[in-house]
Amino acid sequence: MRSFIVRVLINGLALWIASWILPGLDISTSATTEAVATTGVTQGTETIGVVLAYLFIGLIFGVVNAFVRPLVSFLSLPITILTLGLFTIVINAAMLYLTSWLSSYTPVNFSIDSFFWTAVLAAIIITLISLVAGRLTGAGRR
Repeated sequence: MRSFIVRVLINGLALWIASWILPGLDISTSATTEAVATTGVTQGTETIGVVLAYLFIGLIFGVVNAFVRPLVSFLSLPITILTLGLFTIVINAAMLYLTSWLSSYTPVNFSIDSFFWTAVLAAIIITLISLVAGRLTGAGRR
């Protein structure tokens, strides 16, 4: 259970850094703007809302990577072998698009612009950050 929570935190951090670097990634919440409009509190409510939004999208991304990605990786094994593993980046980008689609049904909306390269660059950034953070925290060990 502890490693799952650490993985969600790492996913949230990686998504935040990727959206900070790439202008085509955006996470928006309808609940944050409604809370600010009704209470008039901007700083604390908005910050907590953004942090929770990234953690929520990190949770969705973790579930997608846990359940969908192994099946897609297995089915695309021949093309992954032909490209010497580079097709894995395309699979990661597809998992980001799937996360974006799933989040459209929630109050937290994770959007990727229409360019495929934004998702590919985001997948590379998220993979590198997850790799480093996983090594530092020991979450990648089993």
